[in-house]
Amino acid sequence: MVRGKSIQEAQTILKFTRKKGSDPLIKLLKSAVANAKNNFHLEEAGLFVAKITVDEGPKFKRFMPRARGQAYEIQKKTSHINLVLETKEKAKKIKKAAPKAEEQEIIKTEASVQEAKIVKPEKTQKTRGRFLGQKPKKEGGFKRIFRRKSF
Repeated sequence: MVRGKSIQEAQTILKFTRKKGSDPLIKLLKSAVANAKNNFHLEEAGLFVAKITVDEGPKFKRFMPRARGQAYEIQKKTSHINLVLETKEKAKKIKKAAPKAEEQEIIKTEASVQEAKIVKPEKTQKTRGRFLGQKPKKEGGFKRIFRRKSF
């Protein structure tokens, strides 16, 4: 919901989202903006959310007593939230960067090599359960028939 939005839009969206995880995300977003201002001297108006991921964190293992003296494990799961902010100027530079002439030639040659490697198999016609070009199996001899012994 928030990826690619400006800071003000992201805060508004998270504020009116009726999910339990929106409050920690608002807190993280404010912290990231404060870090960008103090550490990198960036303006809040030029920032937007470039990437946000939620990964699995460590699990706290607890035990709950059960019947007959048994104990069941309860896992209290945690998560890591990664938030990347970028300026609009930096994003524009990345999008406008075109590959150099040498890189374009390399890309073209790689494409032609890949096309040359693709070889289509020849179509084979099937007749009487055998493919053309194969020697027919010799028929005859004894057929083994497995019978059950009678009791």
